[in-house]
Amino acid sequence: MMFASLFKRPLRQPEFNAAGLGAGAIALPAPAGCTVPARCAAVLVDHGGHTRRLGEGARIAVIEGERAWCVHPGPYTCDLAPFAQAPEIGLRVSFAIDASDPRASHHRFDLYIASEVGGPVMLDGFAQALEHALQRELEQGNLDLPPCTTLEEWNAFRSGFNQLMYSRFGVTVDDCVPVDLGAARDYARVLEARLAAQAVPRPVQAAAAAPQEAFDPAREDARALRRLFLELPCLMCALRVAVLPAGQLQFRQHQDLLRRLDLVALSVGTMPALELAAPGQPLAAFDQLRRARHSRRAALAMDDAWALLARLKIAGEGPLALLFDEADRIVSNLELDTAARRLAVAEEREEEPA
Repeated sequence: MMFASLFKRPLRQPEFNAAGLGAGAIALPAPAGCTVPARCAAVLVDHGGHTRRLGEGARIAVIEGERAWCVHPGPYTCDLAPFAQAPEIGLRVSFAIDASDPRASHHRFDLYIASEVGGPVMLDGFAQALEHALQRELEQGNLDLPPCTTLEEWNAFRSGFNQLMYSRFGVTVDDCVPVDLGAARDYARVLEARLAAQAVPRPVQAAAAAPQEAFDPAREDARALRRLFLELPCLMCALRVAVLPAGQLQFRQHQDLLRRLDLVALSVGTMPALELAAPGQPLAAFDQLRRARHSRRAALAMDDAWALLARLKIAGEGPLALLFDEADRIVSNLELDTAARRLAVAEEREEEPA
C-alpha cells in the first residue's frame, strides 16, 4: 500500500487554454479542477450571485452550482471615443482590474461578472462598455470635457472618470491621454452605416400583433432583473459608507433614500414571472414586451445610480444638496419602473371596455 501511494498518478488537469488572458481576453470561463494560471485570479459565482476569489496556483474546486472564471488583472490599453458624434476624437486609456483584497466583502469586477457576464470578458467588448458609460455621463452633463481643455478642467475630468470606472466596473485607470482616432475610425463610414441601418424596412404588422424589437423580451427581462437583484444590495452598502451627511436634513435624506432603495430591492426579489398575469394565467405577448421594457429602463436607472455613487465619493460638502436631488430622481425612476414591471397589464388597457 505504501508503494502504491508513492506511485499514485497526479490528478489530471482539465483542458483550459489561457493563452489569450492578459491580451485579448480579460476573463475566461474555467473548468473545475484546473489550476489558476500565474498572475491570474479565479472568480467563482454561485446560483445566488455570491462570489469568491482564489489566487494564482490554487486548484479551482467548485461547490455545486458554481461557475468559475480566470481573470488576468492586466494592465490593458484601449481607445475610447467620448463623444458618439465625433468618433475621431479619442482617449487612450490604460487600466487594470482591481486586485484581490481579503478585507473586501466583494469586488466590483466580480459583481460585474456575476450580474452581467455569461461567458468570456473580451477586451474589445469590455472597452465598448467603458465607452458607453463614459458617453452617457458626458451626455448627461455629469462629466465635462470641453475643447481646448485647461489643466484644471482636465484634472477634474480625470478625477470623475477614474472614480466612474472604479465604481461601475471595478477597474483602476492608470493613464488616460487624448489621441486622434481619425485614421482608425472613418466617420464617413460610420455615418453610412447609420443611414443604411435606418433604411432597412421594418415588417408591417397587424394592429393586434405584438410589436417587434431587436431584443428577446424574456432574455432582456431576466438579464435586467438579475442585475437589479444582485447589484441593488451592493449599491446600498456602498451608498451607506460613501456619504457622511453634515446636517440633520441631509442625514434624513440619506436614510430615506436607503429606505426607498431597500423597498425597491424587496420588490425586485418578489417580482412575478414575465409570462404570467396570475398563477396559471398566461400574459399576452404585448404586455410581456412592456414588462421587459420597464425592466430594461430600471437597469439603466441603476447605471445612473452607480455613476452618481462615483460623484458622491469625490464630492465635498457643497455639492451634496444637488447630488441628493439627483439621487431622488434616480430612485424615483427605479420605483416607477419596478412598479410598472409588476403590473399584469398597462393601466390604460385596463380601462378599455371588454
